[in-house]
Amino acid sequence: MIHIDQTMREVRLHKPVSRIVCLVPSITELLSDLGLDDRIAGITKFCIHPEHLFREKTKVGGTKNVNHEKVKALQPDLIIANKEENTKKDIELLEKVFPVWISDISNYEEALSMIHEIGQLTDTSSKAAKLIENIRTTFQGIQQFNNTSVLYLIWKNPYMAAGKNTFIDNMLSLCNLKNCIDAERYPEVDERLIKELNPELVFLSSEPFPFKEKHIHELKQLLPESNVILVDGEYFSWYGSKMLTAPQYFNSLQNTVIPN
Repeated sequence: MIHIDQTMREVRLHKPVSRIVCLVPSITELLSDLGLDDRIAGITKFCIHPEHLFREKTKVGGTKNVNHEKVKALQPDLIIANKEENTKKDIELLEKVFPVWISDISNYEEALSMIHEIGQLTDTSSKAAKLIENIRTTFQGIQQFNNTSVLYLIWKNPYMAAGKNTFIDNMLSLCNLKNCIDAERYPEVDERLIKELNPELVFLSSEPFPFKEKHIHELKQLLPESNVILVDGEYFSWYGSKMLTAPQYFNSLQNTVIPN
C-alpha cells in the first residue's frame, strides 16, 4: 500500500504495520494513546512519555543521532520520523532499508492531519478520529490573552527564540499571544535585541534547554518591566495526543501571568 507522508514522499508498506520504530517523542506518546504499545519496537532516549514505554522499549539513540545498527536489529516495518527533529542524513540512510514516514508540522491543522495519517498507517483510524474530535473540542475552550507580546525562549548561550512558521508560534497565536519575533524558525537573539523587543511576557521553556528559576532573575535584569515565567515546553511543542490537555495548561497560565 502507498501512503503519502507530510513531505509529499511516497511510503510503500508491503504488509500491515506490526513493528514500529518511532524517532519522534510526541508521536511515540500518540502511538501509545492509540493503543499501539505492543507494536512499538524502538524509541529514542527522549521518548519519555508514557513512562512504561520509556522503561520497556529499546532505545535507538537520540533524535539527532540514531543508532542505525540498533534500528536494523529491530527490523521495523515502519519508521516514523520528523523533518525538523531528525536529521536528513539519518532519514536518507534509514529509508534505503525500511519504510520511513516523515511528519512535517508547523501548525494545529497539520498536527491533526498527522494524527489522521498515523491512524491510517496503523489501522487505528477510528481511535485517531475520536482523538481529533476531542482535541478540536478542547481547543474551543482556550481563554484568550489580550494580544499580549511574548518572547518564547528555547535555548541559552546563545539565546534562541521560537519564531514564525513553528508549531510553538501557532500555539501562541491560538492563545491570542503576539510573538515579538518576526524571523522564521528559531533565530538567535542577543541581549541587545531582547531589550529592544521589550516584550510584556517572556516564556522560558522547559525544553530543549532546561530553563530554571535562576534564569528568570537573569532575564529580569534585562527586562525589569517584563513578566518572566517558566513554562512547560511540551504543551507548546508536542503535537499529538499532548494537545488534548494543552488548552487546560494554556488557561492555567492566565493565573500565573499577572500584570506588573
